[in-house]
Amino acid sequence: MIPSAFSAPGSFWRGNLHTHSDLSDGAIPPAEVCRRYKAEGYDFIALTDHFVGEFDYPIADTVPFRDDAFTTILGAELHSGAMENGELWHILAVGLPADFAPSNSPQFNPIPDQETGPEIAARARAAGAFVAIAHPQWSGMTMDDARSITSAHAVEIYNHGCAVECDRADGMFYADLLLSEGRDVTLIATDDAHFEAPDAFGGWVMVKAEANDPDLLLAALKRGEFYASTGPDLRGIEVTEDEVIVTCSTASVVVVQGHGSVAPAVYGASMTRAVMPIKRLRNSPWIRVTVIDAAGKRAWSNPIRLVG
Repeated sequence: MIPSAFSAPGSFWRGNLHTHSDLSDGAIPPAEVCRRYKAEGYDFIALTDHFVGEFDYPIADTVPFRDDAFTTILGAELHSGAMENGELWHILAVGLPADFAPSNSPQFNPIPDQETGPEIAARARAAGAFVAIAHPQWSGMTMDDARSITSAHAVEIYNHGCAVECDRADGMFYADLLLSEGRDVTLIATDDAHFEAPDAFGGWVMVKAEANDPDLLLAALKRGEFYASTGPDLRGIEVTEDEVIVTCSTASVVVVQGHGSVAPAVYGASMTRAVMPIKRLRNSPWIRVTVIDAAGKRAWSNPIRLVG
């Protein structure tokens, strides 16, 4: 079995799905955000400003910044309702229509009589968006919070802004438990850049599509035809009856994670191929691959369902 991210036709396109401009609390205008990502070799970006009344509920019009080498997907970071800790929900929505109806979210605090987080996430998905649970560790999210967002396509497994500013970048705990409970969620790495700290160009997705086109990219995201990275390239994964075979850019460690504590690994110098026996993983309903290079940078596959 070869996951569709590595068997579907097309090429991999590098993109950032979570970033802010001065339409909300970012430091630079949308045109400059797009210029910088294009200059750094990105193929696309989703500019996801904070969708609150304080900023007039912005969905940035980035269409004018598209060209033959760079494209954009419309989106926003949605806020409405309180998590269990009393703080406001943060829901990433990529692929929103430009006329997505505002919530009753005047500022960055929950208020009575507004949509809940699960409700606004469901509304975004129904409108056609790719929906992700944003920075769960940074948010202080509980597992019951995470479980409640049943409309989520993905979890932020890595958020670069949260790594830089407060060392709370991680979403792996939440993602793995949701997977073991039977949820189909994928894993994204993002920047969440605001450009007031060194918070850009640290986490991205590589999306497999036949062209660098917003609609094709969005459809591939929803199908899970991508991987996430902070540096390494994932070039192939094959699951046979006996082995998991991974090809990648040079790596020091390749790990295959599964349900519970199962996580066989291979160690080496400048590895570009790793083979792990599947024996210990046979009873896991899912597996995922992590590649770690000599600098400690990582790439993460999306989960691969083995049973169930």
